[in-house]
Formats: sequence, structure tokens, C-alpha cells
Amino acid sequence: MKNITLSIPDDLLAKSREYASKRGTSLNEFIRMLLRQTISASEQDPVKKLIEHTQDIQIQTKNWKWNRIEVYDRKVLS
Repeated sequence: MKNITLSIPDDLLAKSREYASKRGTSLNEFIRMLLRQTISASEQDPVKKLIEHTQDIQIQTKNWKWNRIEVYDRKVLS
């Protein structure tokens, strides 16, 4: 494994260390993870990538449940 030197603004470095710490990892491991994700994402099939991202979406509708009549009863052109 090779060592590299990065120039990072002090505020970004502090926030990055705090972010990594909250997730129970080191800054080095966090940066390696981000690099792996970025590189593998560019090699990944776009359709597969889209499907994976849609699985991460969380929508809160509270207690509202839609029904077909309400959906199609909207005035689209007034």
C-alpha cells in the first residue's frame, strides 16, 4: 500500500474526521471507501445503478393512502 499526500482545507478536514468518527471509521478508511464507490460506480451498468438508488429512497406519506379515484380526479388543465 502506498502513502499519498492530500491538501485539504482545515474546515473540510475537521468535518471529514468528525463524519468518519461518527460512523466508527478512520478518515483513511472513509476516503478509501469513497474512492472505491466512485470508481466502481463509473464501471457499473447504469440501469443496475438506477435500481439500486431507487431502493434507497424513503418516502414518508404519514397516514395518507391514495386511491385510484383521487389520482385520476385531479384537474390537470384548468
